Amino acid sequence: MHLYALTLQRATAITAAIHGNFSAPKVQEIVVARGKLLELLRPDDAGKLQSVHVHEVFGIVRSIQPFRLLGGNRDYIVVGSDSGKITVLEFRADAGAFVRVHCETFGKSGCRRIVPGEFLAVDPRGRAVMIGACEKQKLVYTLNRDSSANLTISSPLEAHKAHTLCFALVGVDVGFENPIFAALEVDYDEVEEASAPADAAAGLVYTKLLTHYEFDLGLNTVTRKWSDPVDPTANLLVALPGGDDGPGGVLVCSESFVTFRAPGHPERRCLLPRRRDMPADHGLLVVSHALHRQKDLFFVLLHTELGDVLKVSVAHTGAVVSEVVVRYFDTLPTSVALVILRTGFLFAASEAGNHTFYQFQGVGDDDELPAASSTQLEGVALDGEVEAVLIEPRALRNLVLVDEVDNFAPLTELRAADVTREGSVQLCALCGRGPRSTVRVLRHGLAVAELAVSELPGTPTAVWTVRTSAAAEYDSFIVVSFVNATLVLSIGETVEEVTDSGLLGSVATLSVQLLDGDSLCQVHAGGLRHVRAGRPISEWRAPAGKPVTRASANARQVLVALSGGELIYFELDALNNLVVHDKKELGQDASCVDLAAVPAGRQRARFAAVGTWDNYVRLIALDPDDCMQVVAMKALPAPVESAALLDSAHAGLGASTLVLAIGLSNGVLMRTSLDAQSGELNADTTTIFCGARAVGLSRVQLGGRAALLALSSRPWAAYAHNGRLSLAPLSYDALDAACSFRSEQCAEGIVAVAGSTLRIFSPERLGEVFHARTLQARYTPRRMAVHPSSGLLVVVESDHHAYGEALKARVYAEAGVNAAALLPSDAEPPPEPDDADDARVEPPLAEAVVGVPRAPDGRWASCVRVLDCASGAAVCVLELPDNEAAFCVAAVPFKDMGGEHAIVVGSVRDLALHPRSLTAGYLRVYRLVGTAGAAGSASLELLHETPTEDVPYALAPFHGRLLAGVGRTLRLYELGKKRLLRRCEARNLPVLVQSVHVLSAERVVVGDLAHSFHWLRYRPDENSLATFADGTTPRWLTAACALDVGTVAGADKFGNVLVSRLGEDAEAETVDVGSAADGYLGGAPVKAEEIVQYHVGELVVSLQKQRLSAASHECVLFATNMGGIGALLPVRSRDDIDFLKHLEMHMRQEAPPLCGRDHMFFRSAFFPVKDVTDGDLCEQFASLPMTAQRSIAHELDRTPSEVLKKLDDLRNSVL
Repeated sequence: MHLYALTLQRATAITAAIHGNFSAPKVQEIVVARGKLLELLRPDDAGKLQSVHVHEVFGIVRSIQPFRLLGGNRDYIVVGSDSGKITVLEFRADAGAFVRVHCETFGKSGCRRIVPGEFLAVDPRGRAVMIGACEKQKLVYTLNRDSSANLTISSPLEAHKAHTLCFALVGVDVGFENPIFAALEVDYDEVEEASAPADAAAGLVYTKLLTHYEFDLGLNTVTRKWSDPVDPTANLLVALPGGDDGPGGVLVCSESFVTFRAPGHPERRCLLPRRRDMPADHGLLVVSHALHRQKDLFFVLLHTELGDVLKVSVAHTGAVVSEVVVRYFDTLPTSVALVILRTGFLFAASEAGNHTFYQFQGVGDDDELPAASSTQLEGVALDGEVEAVLIEPRALRNLVLVDEVDNFAPLTELRAADVTREGSVQLCALCGRGPRSTVRVLRHGLAVAELAVSELPGTPTAVWTVRTSAAAEYDSFIVVSFVNATLVLSIGETVEEVTDSGLLGSVATLSVQLLDGDSLCQVHAGGLRHVRAGRPISEWRAPAGKPVTRASANARQVLVALSGGELIYFELDALNNLVVHDKKELGQDASCVDLAAVPAGRQRARFAAVGTWDNYVRLIALDPDDCMQVVAMKALPAPVESAALLDSAHAGLGASTLVLAIGLSNGVLMRTSLDAQSGELNADTTTIFCGARAVGLSRVQLGGRAALLALSSRPWAAYAHNGRLSLAPLSYDALDAACSFRSEQCAEGIVAVAGSTLRIFSPERLGEVFHARTLQARYTPRRMAVHPSSGLLVVVESDHHAYGEALKARVYAEAGVNAAALLPSDAEPPPEPDDADDARVEPPLAEAVVGVPRAPDGRWASCVRVLDCASGAAVCVLELPDNEAAFCVAAVPFKDMGGEHAIVVGSVRDLALHPRSLTAGYLRVYRLVGTAGAAGSASLELLHETPTEDVPYALAPFHGRLLAGVGRTLRLYELGKKRLLRRCEARNLPVLVQSVHVLSAERVVVGDLAHSFHWLRYRPDENSLATFADGTTPRWLTAACALDVGTVAGADKFGNVLVSRLGEDAEAETVDVGSAADGYLGGAPVKAEEIVQYHVGELVVSLQKQRLSAASHECVLFATNMGGIGALLPVRSRDDIDFLKHLEMHMRQEAPPLCGRDHMFFRSAFFPVKDVTDGDLCEQFASLPMTAQRSIAHELDRTPSEVLKKLDDLRNSVL
């Protein structure tokens, strides 16, 4: 077995975010770290965040910081990773990618507590950077320029201190004095010495210090300049502007307090405002912050763990701070990072749920709420009691939400099934945590925002948009063609019909084009019409009996096909008159014609594509030397419906080649490249099935570049993204014709006709592989099951530190909170207001934003939710009894129920996590009653419940019975009248049954939480379960799926994926095997072999063997807790295996990982990689320079286009 590992959707969680001018001066951008990815985001004119570039670093990004050298106008990025190296990157706009400037080794690879990389601090003046470890080690590097103005980095200076833990690290703004770095530290050597019982009883645990490290630029040394105790709960440092812009120093954030600290300055301590319903004994932590600074003004936004944003203002005179004021600003979902852009936007990278992008509409200075001040604590002892300022969350007042970025993290399970009953597979993902939990139904393709839909007086056949001048920024007319008429609509504040455009309205239009000289060309069956401002309209009439059947035009050329197979070619002359240039007889009627766009600096396009009904496409030259000569032909398996030539340079693909797209009548889209000079077709044809209808092609603009729409029973978009051509379906209705649309209200859209309607829409976010429909949840979703007969989705949800609905209402009432004004977390958000009166009504506060009351340890809340994903409605929500948590669910066809599937839910009451204890576990059996699939008409009927002595964590149907993993025991149950009946069990499995999969009528594989897989045999004659095989390596399993009767795939909590297989003679070796306890040290007599090893780099939480579409191949689908989705595709031939292995080997040399981590070491982080090719690395072949592509392809005995075709085919075989 050999697998090809491919990422289908990159991780969506964000671990760090920074901002700066990375691609160009004065361009505000955001760089985010997503585990092993770096991504550059940029807001567009409409305020939407667009992904500019994403790069897989093949390592773990632990920290990132921006810096700018003195006198520079662009920012660099310094990265701390698991490579044991400090990396400096810059984003080069000409290459459209991150480029490594420096990569200096300082320690071992891996995320180790003693190896620097977890913390980064940069001197605000860009002179030095400190990189620190969790323990002991800190290194300082000098940043400078050489004689050629290139960035240089010095050898590191050590600032180590043994037995010291670091909690935070920042660069202090001291102007142009020696750089100073501030750190929160604990000397744990003193803690160990002070661990006597008397000290512990007195509450003496540790002393946390705020330490300043000074880097002497003259002596080139680093010294500990100042150290002072701070609050032991301090967790965050915020550096304030210094020099002429502020007082310098730092804000120390601790439980419930923020304190200004600076050497030689008295501390200014301020109590943080807290919610009215927050328990008095619960401290309030700050989890993220953002600093906004401009001339003569700065303020800090602190984001608390509850989601409240607090504005911190510092009153100062020079370096002397007189007061620190904290006031409530707004409430946002809890974030891991806040970023304020100079353009007035705020980006919040959420811990759970979608990331949000806001625009400032106020800075909170005019807020009527009381503010907390440091003057209130003057003269009060550290342990003295002070009354806190109480606040209540409210709707956004200083911020307005302008965009959301999808975030599936934390993702707990992914399941592929037809839950919408459409006849195709969708992906169901359980996402989020607590009140920000969701169930998302994912479909392959781009999400679309529909802007307008209008009815037309008939059924149109085609649509175009044209401008009246090449200098115009927006389109002027929408031209709609019907069977025997043409409708011209003007584009403005409203869309109205016009009759003075010069276009003929009494005929069906075949093509409309703006020509050079600001003239319009209209082609119809009777000929060609040339409309020029201020000049008479000129017409060319088709010969009698030979109407025009097909036409295409660009800015200087027109090509028409007549009935009978004659081609007539027009060009603009020096006076911008459209004249016949040449003619050609094809001998066959043309089914389609297409002219490529005129390249920049050229007078004409070099080629035209002509399709004929004899299943051929001909490439015709248009240069004067060989005008109308056929330079290439391609035979096709079906009649040609459409063809389009796309210049790769116009599409943003870099190399100067042409891409020929061909739509066939059987619903297949073919794509091949050709030489832009000779017209020779390359042997890299890629095919994809678009739908049951013939494929029509339309040129559009996507992402500011030329793109194509392929219109079949489903529209598809072919566009450039990250330097390669992407092809993805649109989540929209079938379209008959489409073209680009640009107006003041829609910067980049598409106008299309479907049936008798005219539609305007816009793809929302290019580059996404899946788009999601979101269904709200109440608690964290844990597991799901599909009810086979109805297609309904059953989800079990549970949360720790949470109150059930009834108890939560009582808590709200005791705290004086108006629960009726809160929107429940599982309720659908209200629609947008339609008019100004509705807009003035303050919307209800959503629990998904403000959160819910936190319960004490050991308190659980749980429910069972039945969803109709087709309608998006919750059919039934069943709240479980108080302090009970559900962890597993399965649809089981008990043999006594006549083929009906029961829903079995495993739950536990009064669960304590560590050490694990519980009052009781339960297996509840429900029947789905009512009209299956009709929203709101079905419910769950409890048949009975069966108590268990331990946690039921895994369930699986087993030939009309139920297999349940209860603690360390695998148990077989039958359905009884009052409870489940225990038939047999296998005891003494190592730790906890994590998963159960049935391989055959007599073979079961169990995944143990900490000891990998165990194979058990069921003996019907003896009614017994016995372990006969296990693994050789203990694995902390997080997911598993069965591949065949002897093979199982699994994943562990360290980010590894494995495939374990039994030998063919496993049964022969286990004729008289007893229980697991009979083996040596509890081991089984047969050992499984791990035939595949691969390190994903993220915690894999779900595995499933699945075929995603009728045209795709079967693969192992996996999902990670970071929101990533990937596939392991079996490679079917020995030649392909050899090709992929050699390509991967060359890519490791030609494209080493960006942050310095060795690729093979990363994929072998815990176990040596075995029989897996990294598709993410292979796909970076498209981003290599052409010389490197040719060199690698030559070594593989292929051309670059053939290598790219093979990679595209592998990806398409999954999707």
